[in-house]
Amino acid sequence: MSFPDPIAVFRTEAAELLEQIEAGLLDLNVNLGDKDQVDAVFRGLHTLKGSGAMFGFDALAAFTHHCETAFDRVRKGEVPATQELVTAVLEAKDHMRALVETPVGDHEAASEALLANLRAAVEGAGQPGSAPAAGSAPAQTLFHIRFSLPQNAMANGTNPLPLLDELRELGECKIVADRSAIPSLDLLTPTDLHISWDVELLTAQPRSAIEDVFIFVMDEMQLDITTVEATAPAVKAPVRSEAAPSPQPVAATQDMAAAARAPTPVSALTAPADTKPNKASENVRVPAEKLDELMDRVGELVIAQSRLSQLAGGSGDLQLRAVSEDVERLSGELRDTMMVLRMVPVAHLFSRFRRLVHDLAHETGKTIELITEGESTEVDKSVIERLADPLVHLVRNSCDHGLETPEERRAAGKPEAGRILLSARQQAGEVIITIKDDGRGINKDRVRAKAEASGLIPSGASLTDNELYQLIFQPGFSTAQQVTNLSGRGVGMDVVKRTIDALRGTINVASHPGQGSEISLAIPLTLAIIDGLLVRVGAGRYVIPLSAVEECLELSIEEDMRSRGRSFISLRDSLVPFLRLRDLFRTGTKPDPFQKVVVISTGSERVGLVVDQIIGDHQTVIKAMSKLHHDVATFSGATILGDGDVALILDVGHLVAEGQQQEAHLRAAG
Repeated sequence: MSFPDPIAVFRTEAAELLEQIEAGLLDLNVNLGDKDQVDAVFRGLHTLKGSGAMFGFDALAAFTHHCETAFDRVRKGEVPATQELVTAVLEAKDHMRALVETPVGDHEAASEALLANLRAAVEGAGQPGSAPAAGSAPAQTLFHIRFSLPQNAMANGTNPLPLLDELRELGECKIVADRSAIPSLDLLTPTDLHISWDVELLTAQPRSAIEDVFIFVMDEMQLDITTVEATAPAVKAPVRSEAAPSPQPVAATQDMAAAARAPTPVSALTAPADTKPNKASENVRVPAEKLDELMDRVGELVIAQSRLSQLAGGSGDLQLRAVSEDVERLSGELRDTMMVLRMVPVAHLFSRFRRLVHDLAHETGKTIELITEGESTEVDKSVIERLADPLVHLVRNSCDHGLETPEERRAAGKPEAGRILLSARQQAGEVIITIKDDGRGINKDRVRAKAEASGLIPSGASLTDNELYQLIFQPGFSTAQQVTNLSGRGVGMDVVKRTIDALRGTINVASHPGQGSEISLAIPLTLAIIDGLLVRVGAGRYVIPLSAVEECLELSIEEDMRSRGRSFISLRDSLVPFLRLRDLFRTGTKPDPFQKVVVISTGSERVGLVVDQIIGDHQTVIKAMSKLHHDVATFSGATILGDGDVALILDVGHLVAEGQQQEAHLRAAG
């Protein structure tokens, strides 16, 4: 049995802690008086420092200690939280990530510069009169502390020695180890903890500071803190421990010390002392590549099940049909479960843009407010991973090109703070991600002039607004009047277009001068397995994503003849344009006498697809098209049928757009 690398586990959980710290800092930046966020950031820094020290990341622990101390002062009310302090700790958090990823690198100069910024922020946040008067000693209290940890604490990764060290940092203390519960050597388990401690602590810190030392083991330990009614300190010098009446076996001491020093995954630090299940134990961390491998196996199973169903359908064996139906049901349930495992809320994607907008606002001198909606919308994890870079480009473009400076916004009668809305919603089998700003909007005249000058369109060409706006995604296209660190070099937007096309998605752009712009990305929810409607056109078979199918109806010969030249069908008092796939694919065969119309939609737009036969529903395992067919926009992929033949998957968005163009041309001609 192989065990995970403890250092790899620490790096994974350190990344999560850093994300929590960043989220807490950004929330605190919005409301500097939020004590809950101050406590949350402090706890995150405290955990990162302790875990780093446990796993040998000494540089990380030493650096994080300074940030923890700064927030400890904020937590105690010694200094207020300021935007300068938040910015300094955000920059320090980036350095902590570098210390986690490359602990042996040369980070000394960067650490010193960041700590200097942190000290300046803390000193600048200090208020006159907040320091104690010169010559006056702070009031001290003598506490008696008795605590014991669970017997399996060290096996679960809790080292008691750092807890004792933290108590010493609070003031003058005397520590006595109670070893009376240690069993005889023949009954001793080296990894079990049988020692409890009595501590007398003279400190100016409040009781809450003592409780914070045990904050991460509080639920599993026995802790008793009492105030000793005495005015004079009962402790003269700090002592690590005193001898106890019962002797301590030497071998047991060495084994316990070795167990205390042994590295253990951070997730074990808060493991429960008993076997009762809790929320933390219900989650299991699984490498993403294992999920991908499992999805591939499920896809092969679906293909095999499709073949079994086809064989059973042509057989008169009732038992074979029953087995086929059971396998079909089980594979469908397994597929649905697998899809749920791969679905990730877009909140994981949206959260990273809070920091990006914070930094862009600081860099551009603009006041920017980021609003997110629909964060619970779930998308396949592979889609989330590939959407990160396009959204970064779009958000940066909105901040730099879209939003005006505070002075320009005041002159235009707008609020000084520009707003960027990042939203997500599910629509049929797609997720619609929208980036909307309330800035100056896209200058159509400037886009047209740049496109004509670049030779992208002929002079005076007739283009719709959407066609004109699509030109901004051409490689090297930029209307920026000057090059900045953010944009103006004509790179970025073409990357957005290529990535969205690779995801079989579409981009729509809308803009209103002086009111802002809106860019919508329509992306498939998954790139793995979908429910499809299998149809026949001529001798070929094709798959239409079932999530886009509204209804199916029959196209009679009379109605077919009437619609020649119009390509419209009457559907409940409304005209719906349709495409004859036989003509589109140039099958060269005669049409069936009773053709069918499959009405598909993307949002409010509907188009009918005329096919020869509707075969039925089909679990479709999506296979990527070859490079030779990369530019064929009509198809988004392929799948393998039960008989081994290949069926192409129709790109619904492209077909709807083609139907709209056909409708527009017919109206223009009419």
